[in-house]
Amino acid sequence: MADELHAGMTREQAYDLLCAHNHDPFHIEHGETVEGVMRYFAREFDPDNEEFWGIVGLLHDLDWEEHDDEPEKHTIYAAPLIEQAGGTPELVHAIQTHVSDFNPDLPRPESTMEKILFACEELTGLIGAAVVMRPSKSVMDFNVKSLKKKFKDKRFAAGVNRDVIRKGAEMLGWELDDLFARTIEAMQSFAPDRDTFGTQAENLSE
Repeated sequence: MADELHAGMTREQAYDLLCAHNHDPFHIEHGETVEGVMRYFAREFDPDNEEFWGIVGLLHDLDWEEHDDEPEKHTIYAAPLIEQAGGTPELVHAIQTHVSDFNPDLPRPESTMEKILFACEELTGLIGAAVVMRPSKSVMDFNVKSLKKKFKDKRFAAGVNRDVIRKGAEMLGWELDDLFARTIEAMQSFAPDRDTFGTQAENLSE
């Protein structure tokens, strides 16, 4: 049985914290999307800690909107905000691992949860950008073949870091196609409730 992980706050409190520091709907939707993906994988790998995995996903980019001009300090500004809201050190630690490639002073992904966050956070953005180009504008009819084409085209959603996605797959010991398929399935699992992933596209073109 896995150790119980404590976020120190409820999902509602985490959402309120996210909204207090993010006013662009894109950033809030991105947090919710990554939350949904993390919950999907938690049900497979660590069902007892689904709430923790979800809150990690929801708050992973908490400080980005207010400090996007200092990418090297991403998640560092978030730490005191999370702590002041009652968040635990383990919550801060998990969130900070997803940008360790850009700041060597931050902890690196070690747990399955941290590796999945690292691998999927950028990938959800690429999928969202690809979905909006489809006639249906829905992830429900999206597939790995279509995603691979967009992944190879570096001009498409140029803001998505393909190297991070590749490295994340390697960390997990998954083939890239497997990561693609699993993440699409994860997004499809909650798409009927909120199939708006395509709204992320314009924010990834820079």
